[in-house]
Amino acid sequence: MIEILKAILFGIVEGVTEWLPISSTGHMILLDEFIKLDVSPEFYSLFQVVIQLGAIMAVVILFWNDFFPFGKKDNPYPLAKDGLLSYVKVDKVVLWIKILVACIPAAVVGVLFDEQLEAMFYNYQTVSIALIVFGIAFIVIENRNAHQHSRIHSLRNITIQTALLIGVFQLIAAIFPGTSRSGATIVGALLLGVSRTVAAEFTFFLAIPVMFGASLLKIVKFGLSFTMQEATILIIGMVVAFVVSVFVIKFLMSYIKKHDFKVFGWYRIVLGIIVLVYFMFLG
Repeated sequence: MIEILKAILFGIVEGVTEWLPISSTGHMILLDEFIKLDVSPEFYSLFQVVIQLGAIMAVVILFWNDFFPFGKKDNPYPLAKDGLLSYVKVDKVVLWIKILVACIPAAVVGVLFDEQLEAMFYNYQTVSIALIVFGIAFIVIENRNAHQHSRIHSLRNITIQTALLIGVFQLIAAIFPGTSRSGATIVGALLLGVSRTVAAEFTFFLAIPVMFGASLLKIVKFGLSFTMQEATILIIGMVVAFVVSVFVIKFLMSYIKKHDFKVFGWYRIVLGIIVLVYFMFLG
């Protein structure tokens, strides 16, 4: 029973921190320090990644009509007037091309160097520094943006080149734990002149192939030989992460229509200092 309660708590933390730009990894490290799951290190490594599938399903359901490339209804840009091709939404296909282009840097590095990068950088020093550096970045960029207007206010206005550059920022998050995948891509998008709401939406869509790919990679390496306890923990964590993610995504999209990201920047700095001090002197 206690492990189920722990899985619920991990699911809550994943659902909140995956979408807010505050680093799910940093919070998972702290949570694991105080509430360890009674599982093998190999399964815990898998659990941290695969639990994200629950979170990503929230994006799939909430934004289905915004990115699904097929359908007759609400299709102002069909590939053809009649036949099967009339069900293809050209604007959504173009969006997916941009998403996949943005995923190329992280996908290549992740497939080739996943284990090496995890061994080199998965430590509290890297996480705390990444939390602080990108926290400062959020504050600096938002202060700069207060004096100038964004030039990209629609997903359609994101070019292939801009998508690729945002993907480079996502690569930074793939290399350095604590950066926050959503945090890195939002910072990159804001620097490139993308509005807050569009930056958040594009970040959510980028998560779909990235998280599914990362989960598949972990499952292939670990295999599907779960014990009953492991399967239960994994399913509960994913379900809780999904439910929490639905509310968090709705909150964030509403929040950034009236506010900037500076509060998350300050939060990251404080959390980074806490992580650094705790593991240096108490951990």
